[in-house]
Amino acid sequence: MESCIFCRIVKKEIPANLLYEGEEAIAFPDVSPMAPVHLLIIPKRHFSHLGEMADKDLGIIQEMYKAAQLLAKQKGVSETGYRLAMNVNREGGQSVFHVHLHLLAGRQMGPSLVG
Repeated sequence: MESCIFCRIVKKEIPANLLYEGEEAIAFPDVSPMAPVHLLIIPKRHFSHLGEMADKDLGIIQEMYKAAQLLAKQKGVSETGYRLAMNVNREGGQSVFHVHLHLLAGRQMGPSLVG
């Protein structure tokens, strides 16, 4: 998708501090962090939201979560704790319409809507 900022990062048209690059996903710091550690993990392929992904794409989600585990260890937060969040569509809070997983850490997280 030509106008998608995350697709442009994947294509390296927009510079980003890549902290992880695998076969199906990349990760980089969020430009508007909500926590001391706030990383975005995105698939290299464009999917506007999670609902566009099919069963055959589950390996991409698996790689994104494995990247989150690795990055949490690298950032020194795997033992103290971190939050993973994926917003889906407008009412779910999604603002960039390319699937992405937030890794937030480095401070006490407030209560989530689900326990």
